[in-house]
Amino acid sequence: MITFQRNLETAQSIAEHLNADVLIYDKDIFKKAFDEYDVIVAVFATGIVVRDIAPLLKDKWTDPAVIVVDSNLSFAIPLLGGHHGANDTARRIAHLGAVPVITTATEVHQKNSVEGIASSMGCDIVNKESTKTVNCALLEQDVEVLELKGPKIVMVDDDVSVLKKKGRMRIDTDHRNRNT
Repeated sequence: MITFQRNLETAQSIAEHLNADVLIYDKDIFKKAFDEYDVIVAVFATGIVVRDIAPLLKDKWTDPAVIVVDSNLSFAIPLLGGHHGANDTARRIAHLGAVPVITTATEVHQKNSVEGIASSMGCDIVNKESTKTVNCALLEQDVEVLELKGPKIVMVDDDVSVLKKKGRMRIDTDHRNRNT
């Protein structure tokens, strides 16, 4: 939670609700927050946040989720990482009275996203570049989720998202396939 001193009361009420830290604005605060937090809530005007975070942006897979909340607690706007925690955080802030401004296409149309499916199934997305195409397909049609149990070799096209269950480690017993 990042805020100016003048908006501290609003920030503290949100931070208490989210069990979050409160950081007072200085010129390097967003850089520090990008390095330390997965989700950043900023009680600021959107323009300030956009200008301060623009030089820090890398990609949707490594940037933290960023939500802007106005000082009257009227709106919670996910700027980055809608599918990576920002939309859910904005909905949690809505319990305090803010209107969540959700713009991710899949959620606006009440469809699940690859990221949402992966999260709900406890999986990581192996081929992240596929999510744009598959999320677009999810807007237009039902996309089947298949679970394959190995041993198998899976070959997929670019428009197939591959999910791998978290926490499972496969031990390679065939030494010929091992890179050294």
